[in-house]
Amino acid sequence: MATTQPTPGPLTTLAYTLLLVSHNTAAFLLTPLVLASSLLTLIWIGLPFTILTATTLRTIANAQRTTLTHLNPHQPVPATYRPMPPTGVHARVRVILTDPTTWRDILWLASAPLLTTLALLSYALYAHALYQTLYALILWRHTTDLYGFITPHTPTEALIVLIPATLTLLLAHFLHPLTTHAHHQLARTILAPSEKARLTARVAHLATSRADTIDTQAAEIRRIERDLHDGAQARLVALGMNLAMAEHIIDTQPHNAKHLLAEARDTTRQALTELRDLVRGIHPPVLVERGLDGAVHALALTHHLPITVTSNLHGRPADPVESAAYFAIAELLTNTAKHAHATHAWVHINHGRQRLVITVTDNGRGGAHPTPESGLSGIARRLDSFDGTMNTTSPHGGPTIVTLEIPCALSSPKTLPSSATA
Repeated sequence: MATTQPTPGPLTTLAYTLLLVSHNTAAFLLTPLVLASSLLTLIWIGLPFTILTATTLRTIANAQRTTLTHLNPHQPVPATYRPMPPTGVHARVRVILTDPTTWRDILWLASAPLLTTLALLSYALYAHALYQTLYALILWRHTTDLYGFITPHTPTEALIVLIPATLTLLLAHFLHPLTTHAHHQLARTILAPSEKARLTARVAHLATSRADTIDTQAAEIRRIERDLHDGAQARLVALGMNLAMAEHIIDTQPHNAKHLLAEARDTTRQALTELRDLVRGIHPPVLVERGLDGAVHALALTHHLPITVTSNLHGRPADPVESAAYFAIAELLTNTAKHAHATHAWVHINHGRQRLVITVTDNGRGGAHPTPESGLSGIARRLDSFDGTMNTTSPHGGPTIVTLEIPCALSSPKTLPSSATA
């Protein structure tokens, strides 16, 4: 089953719209602070105040961007602020004032009254229609007039109010999709970055992810070198020494030579085992032979924690993506076994809309949060090389749900059933 983004229903749209209105209201209330900080930038004492105000405005604007993205995931509204210098008040204020996204935020702040009007117009008309209906049926007995000029004295006269109530309801029903769409599109147009800003942020992101990838690859190469030096290489050196000694004494001490050859055979077996483990750590053979589906099933079978694996793949992603996804799943399951105190875990693999979506869930104690040096951050950096994302939901008490998304296309057909339980 392909992964699709559900269309928000009426109640969900209403909730998001009210959330957008709350953002608009908060931004409008921030207007005096923005004006004050603009004037105070003329003197040095106002510079820290400008940084504080800009940070607050960015927080509110980013909340609006997130809500707009939830309303229409196919048109995300990213934030493309320029990186803020870690120190220096003047440098930070200079970045804030020269950042085009800052001026987009200010334009959005100035448009808050218009956006709020568009958002609430149809709902205000719905409320008026409801009030008029209640007045025609009940409230006319307890209220002297309606809007100051309609004063019914009999039930029949009161029922006449149902005519404007119906017209108001029809007008609200007609305007609702138009005003809602206009509100969302106007907010999206104001807050969405320009193509130039988007490309600039994209280049910066790619440069950062490329540097992280190079560092990760260098660390992986050093690990492989260390494992080869301390493991297989040392055993092969010992193997050569045993064979050389056996060669020298095979005629004079055949019994000792046989003993040395037996040790050489055991050393060969151990070296092969270590080489297989090393290769499996680089790219497991089962991943090559059976794909991500089969490799994760095999991983679940050998794991001491009960793991349910379901998948729906109609092909195979590219080898680098497949490898990154496999090791991400393996590390998440390892973390679950070590830290979560879980009794069961679930892995679901799906592909839709050109994205590989993996969900790893456990019934552990929760409280898992990425930190700069944690394994979760390492997984996020690994996926970042492929424009992938990782989202973690882990309230205290559990459950922990980690969702991995990697843009990719599928190629060759799969070789395993679409789902199974390990």
